[in-house]
Amino acid sequence: MVIRIAVPSERPADAVTDLLISDLHLSPTRPAIVHLFCSFLEHRAPTASALYILGDLFEYWIGDEAISDPSLRPIIQGLQALTDAGVPVFLMHGNRDFLIGPHFAASTGAQLLPDPFPTELAGAPALLTHGDILCTDDVEYQRFRAQIRQPAWISAFLEKTVPERIAMAQQYRELSKNATSAKPADIMDVNQDAVRQMMQEYSVRCLIHGHTHRPAHHRFVLDGAEASRIVLGDWYEQGSVLECDRTGFRLTRLAP
Repeated sequence: MVIRIAVPSERPADAVTDLLISDLHLSPTRPAIVHLFCSFLEHRAPTASALYILGDLFEYWIGDEAISDPSLRPIIQGLQALTDAGVPVFLMHGNRDFLIGPHFAASTGAQLLPDPFPTELAGAPALLTHGDILCTDDVEYQRFRAQIRQPAWISAFLEKTVPERIAMAQQYRELSKNATSAKPADIMDVNQDAVRQMMQEYSVRCLIHGHTHRPAHHRFVLDGAEASRIVLGDWYEQGSVLECDRTGFRLTRLAP
């Protein structure tokens, strides 16, 4: 499938909009959501000034060899068509797809972002993060995260065959499901002290993240001034998009 995108030749300054999404967990086993995302890339994203993907674009990523998977070709082509049309795509690693590498970036035109990443949205400084590093109450998860982000672990994993890596990814997914079902919900949410500390470190009043699958706009006081934490929704049953322009932020939904 080849996606062709037409971008308006002129965009009014007050219509410039950044789009942010996360936690799509794209997989051939969920074709309706893959189709929804490709439709989003073709029809909605071309009007944006930039698209930010804050992690977990895929259900899992075994390494950039996955680009050759025919079932993922519409996703790769859709992202490439969008960047070829002049819309920047910024991609942050999630806990499921942290092995996305330079070959994926070159194949799609997406620019990989560090986590966290300071930028400017809606005319003000903002900080972007996938969000899992803020879930500090989940000590077991943080220990596991630190282990699999070690260069030695990554190197050993990528040396395995593709079938072995797929089997390991699926096994880790099942272990994660079982562990999650046994934990209280509040432990798996972000820690507010960690949120405050990160925002103070980067001198921002707005933090945007995904990971927790709890879309909301939280307002609180930070160092005597109003601050915001915006949580992006997942794409399990529908699409979730944060629109940012000079008027502010809007969380919207996309029906499959």
